[in-house]
Amino acid sequence: MTTKPDSIPTPTLDAMRRDGKWNPLWDTLSDWDPEWTEQFMAMNATPIERGIFTPEFVELLSIAIDAAATHMYAPGVRRHIRAALDLGVSRDEILTVLQMVSVLGIHACNLGVPILEEELDAHQARHAAS
Repeated sequence: MTTKPDSIPTPTLDAMRRDGKWNPLWDTLSDWDPEWTEQFMAMNATPIERGIFTPEFVELLSIAIDAAATHMYAPGVRRHIRAALDLGVSRDEILTVLQMVSVLGIHACNLGVPILEEELDAHQARHAAS
């Protein structure tokens, strides 16, 4: 385990903290390996910093990522909804993104229901044979 040396610059992490984009759950990771955390967060920010997508689209995408069933990071959803509204994104556009991302959860049923059906059939066959 590494400790946080004073000599490692972390401009991306510093900016995230300053701008209210820092998740406190990352504190230990940053303390233990600030160099790796800095590189990861800088890499993560690169597509946004390139300016290919409009700021409105970036906020909608960020809402989708933070609201997804695999992430569910409420502070991020709140921050990105607030930023989207400030940029003029409509309630209906944000609601549509939330509705679209909600279908990610249906994949659990797409995977689980056929498996349940197979296992129920196998269970019934085992018990019918006994």
